[in-house]
Amino acid sequence: MPERILIIDDDVDTLRLVGLLLQKQGYSISAATNGEQGLAKALTEKPDIILLDVMMPDMDGYEVARRLRKNPTTKSTPVLMFTAKGQLDDKVTGFEAGADDYLTKPTHPAELQAHIRALLTRVGARNVEEMETAQHEHHGRVIGVLSARGGLGVSTFASNLAGALFTRTQSDVILAELTPGQGTLGMDLGAPQQKGLNELLSGTPAEITREKVNSLLVPHNSGLKLLLASENPRDIQLSNQTSHYEILVARLATLARFIVLDLGSGLPPFVQKILPLCADRIIIVEGLPNTIAHTKMLMDEITNLGIDQLGISVILNNRIRSETQMPWTEVQKSLEHSITTTLTPAPEMFMAATRLHMPAIFSQPTNVTSQQILKIADQILEREKVK
Repeated sequence: MPERILIIDDDVDTLRLVGLLLQKQGYSISAATNGEQGLAKALTEKPDIILLDVMMPDMDGYEVARRLRKNPTTKSTPVLMFTAKGQLDDKVTGFEAGADDYLTKPTHPAELQAHIRALLTRVGARNVEEMETAQHEHHGRVIGVLSARGGLGVSTFASNLAGALFTRTQSDVILAELTPGQGTLGMDLGAPQQKGLNELLSGTPAEITREKVNSLLVPHNSGLKLLLASENPRDIQLSNQTSHYEILVARLATLARFIVLDLGSGLPPFVQKILPLCADRIIIVEGLPNTIAHTKMLMDEITNLGIDQLGISVILNNRIRSETQMPWTEVQKSLEHSITTTLTPAPEMFMAATRLHMPAIFSQPTNVTSQQILKIADQILEREKVK
């Protein structure tokens, strides 16, 4: 995705010339002809960098810069002041107002491009440094749950695994649903229409701070902490924010002992980035030939990411009682991978748990399926000890 540059300048000729120049360099350009319009676009479009003129009517560039720095959404956005005012005092005022760099008109296109590249590189390095800092602070075990296609019970399993880990340890456990536009856990757990994931993916990577992530976690009656995806299908476009996901997972890992990620189905780019960050990767499969074939392809692609298949656990989820489903021995043979656990069908238990807005592991802990999930949690705890 090309970097987005917002140009705020009341000179239409400057907007046109600079905009065309930067478009030819591969940048995505947006323009505003006054300060108010520029502030509005900065908040809604969240550009990667802002080129800001100083001499504008009604609101000059200094005031625009001050307001950008006061708003949490734009306080970290790089600002390059681009103006005819070249006196030292003017530059000092610009830097005091919040500018990151200062260029005097007229300037050579090569110089403008060099300053823009330098600013973008600086911001990119800062984001990487912040992510590395978060990873250095890491103390939580990240567990990713996914399947080859939808409808196999990934969300239900993820919520109950999170509940099982909490039951066994009474430690902080975060259940994070990372599939914008496809959220189901909010409705199932009695916390619908949550905007936490949307807000984190809609901002800039620099805005994904530990404090902000923590503030968007929803406490649940079970004791779990939830980061929930929206149910609105149009929000699925947010899943393209791959770099945001990497930083988000790094932040989550500093906030709890266990972080269970509902990664949904398939292998979109954000999941490809997240899986290497996980200590445990759990794939849900059912005993039907087509699903097994899709799952085998998914596992092969995960291997192509450089992830050892020994780091993958496969759970055979028999959601319904049916003789058409293959026994675990045949599933294991077809996948060429061991089955960690086979879950006994318990549709009535999960339906009752949904009515109570509670993971079934809490409402019916002695049920056979609940006990099977608790054993999976015990296996994760054993691996945690080894680490």
